[in-house]
Amino acid sequence: MDPMSTISRDIAEVPSVEIISTAALHLMSAAAVNLGLAEDLPEHKDLDEARSLIDALAGLLDAAAPSLGHHHAAPLRDGLRSLQLAFKESSSIPDEPGTGPGEKYTGEVHPTASRR
Repeated sequence: MDPMSTISRDIAEVPSVEIISTAALHLMSAAAVNLGLAEDLPEHKDLDEARSLIDALAGLLDAAAPSLGHHHAAPLRDGLRSLQLAFKESSSIPDEPGTGPGEKYTGEVHPTASRR
């Protein structure tokens, strides 16, 4: 049997919500590392990389939200918001309002904004 057909068959059985969530978690993890939030690499910080990853995450969640449903989207959005706030705290040069990473998809993120 062709190994590629096995891979295709395996992936065909995975629900889209799981694939999207996995991709989002990879983006979140990479952004966190580049924000210096990794326990094993706290000195590493690359805000340009973090910005790109947060933008990609926000775009993915914005596009996929209708397919994910609230149950799956809510914790991913909370994680995104946490990363956006961590970026604002890490950046020595503040972005103009509404231009921070991912904010073109989420709207402006405020540290004191209540989400409940």
